[in-house]
Amino acid sequence: MAQHKSAIKRIRSSARRTQRNNTRESQMKTLIKKVRQEKDKAKAEVALKEAVSMLDKLAQKRSIHPNKAANQKAKLTKLVNKIK
Repeated sequence: MAQHKSAIKRIRSSARRTQRNNTRESQMKTLIKKVRQEKDKAKAEVALKEAVSMLDKLAQKRSIHPNKAANQKAKLTKLVNKIK
């Protein structure tokens, strides 16, 4: 167990950050699944817009790497463009 005040604070702040990151990552995965499951082009585009927005926010806050966000956006956009 941590002995120093600073180490104790790091444990608390680390737990808060972990919880926040897990929540955000879960939301991201849910939005990505929504885009992948859509069969209607109009609905898929709306879902894509939400997912892209979330990915940009996560990349900006460094919850995920910016390149990962870019790769995900490219894959999802390509998938939506294939829908007829």
